[in-house]
Amino acid sequence: MTDSLSVLLTNDDGIDAVGFRALYDALAEWADVTAVAPVDDQSAVGRQLSTDAAVREHELGYAIAGTPADCVVAGLEVLCPEVDAVVAGCNKGANLGAYVLGRSGTVSAAVESAFFGVPAIATSLYVPGGGDVPWQEQATESSDFRNATRATSYLLRHALDAGVFERTGYLNINAPLADAGDPPAPIEITRPSTLYDMTAEHDGNGRIILEDGIWERMRTGDIEDPEGTDRRAVVEGRVSVSPLTAPHTSEGHEALDGLAAAYPETV
Repeated sequence: MTDSLSVLLTNDDGIDAVGFRALYDALAEWADVTAVAPVDDQSAVGRQLSTDAAVREHELGYAIAGTPADCVVAGLEVLCPEVDAVVAGCNKGANLGAYVLGRSGTVSAAVESAFFGVPAIATSLYVPGGGDVPWQEQATESSDFRNATRATSYLLRHALDAGVFERTGYLNINAPLADAGDPPAPIEITRPSTLYDMTAEHDGNGRIILEDGIWERMRTGDIEDPEGTDRRAVVEGRVSVSPLTAPHTSEGHEALDGLAAAYPETV
């Protein structure tokens, strides 16, 4: 068990987000944590990078006027280059499914770290929404994030010594919202769901309305995800942990090899 880790903590909700502080406090109980996080909300920016970004000191570390990927590059290159691991989160809102991985600023921070060869974890909280209170107005207390912070702290504390990152670039953790009095949600090792339900509609007035139907399907339980997938685990109350790789893997492809061999004679 590793007890003396140094950690770069970032996110995409902004350095003053409740979930960020909840995860900072949980990790700081046993690790040396330096915050290098965006000044403001940078949700869904993916791996967008800046050419320069203003930095200022913050009580938790550093606030960057840039993206989560900016924060990782700036942190690992300049601000805290000797850290043992990077953690991104805790994001308010789940990052589930293969189609989300490239969009999420939280996940993209972990991917950026993996390219540096530094072990990384992305952590997000599933907030169901629905009912009388919009999901944006839920999860306003640090205690609401305890399933996510507990699982992240546990895995970060043990995964390096266990050799997890010898085969894995980063872990994508998604946890269910914790209700008062609930026992800790169990962990399930998962794979990203391939279910996709994006739609677009022309409103007739010069605008295209795009909608991700997955969220409503999660709230109603209308999901087709098989056992072992990230979304199925979270909807059923478990903490999903997906071990993922970066850079993306490339597989042999006989049909494509044949096309390459025939080029350009058959054009």
